Amino acid sequence: MFHYTVETAMTMEEAALKLEENLKEDQFGVLWQFDVKEKLQEKGLDFNDDFLIFEVCNPKEAKEVLSENKLMGYFLPCKIVLYTEEDKTKIGMPKPTEFVKLLNDQNLEQKAIEIENRLITCMDKTVS
Repeated sequence: MFHYTVETAMTMEEAALKLEENLKEDQFGVLWQFDVKEKLQEKGLDFNDDFLIFEVCNPKEAKEVLSENKLMGYFLPCKIVLYTEEDKTKIGMPKPTEFVKLLNDQNLEQKAIEIENRLITCMDKTVS
């Protein structure tokens, strides 16, 4: 699977707040929170599903991977999405390890595993 997704009975707002707290504890910041529903409705489009996109970054990690290979910038910052489906809030992300495979760089693959595991831990703590 190219992604990792968990679900919770919390509202999306509750899950978003808890996720942001967990990310901060692990030194990841939410650079941007994009409310897709709000933006599409603002543009006159009928979209009623709650859907948030978090752009997430740890500056130290970003500097490290960009210093190793500038092409990593194509995958930064990491995205975590929150959406509702069948009365559940889902939290998911594309796995950094899947992107890094495209660069065929063993050093970056190990770093991607570390970052992915940290982000998964943050997501798991959010729903537990």
